Amino acid sequence: MASIFTMIIQGEIPCYQVAETADCIAFLDIRPLTKGHTLVVPKLEVDKLFDLPEAKYQAVMNLSHRVARALEVTMPCHRVGVAVLGFEVPHAHVHLVPLRNEAELNFANPKMQFSPEEMASIAQTIASALS
Repeated sequence: MASIFTMIIQGEIPCYQVAETADCIAFLDIRPLTKGHTLVVPKLEVDKLFDLPEAKYQAVMNLSHRVARALEVTMPCHRVGVAVLGFEVPHAHVHLVPLRNEAELNFANPKMQFSPEEMASIAQTIASALS
């Protein structure tokens, strides 16, 4: 069965897309730790990030770098935290989390909620910084 991320990649489930390349896609986390929390996901469905073929791994890291730079200039933060967990969705992905302090990068924290309009606006703001 395809992962929820594969269904997003195939357009079966909508997302708040920030960027897309031939090998990966970046979209807002629907249960964000902070405003702008973005996931970078390879289009190739593998469970663990380090099981990706080298070129696909590099593609994820390259897009993560570009998105992190966009987050730094568009979201209120002092740095962008990076996490690779993969326990909830068995499809490799990188979390990019705009941070004002270390405590914000705690996945046990309550998740933020934004309206669909706010999510679309956040995604567009980040995407526009990538151009």
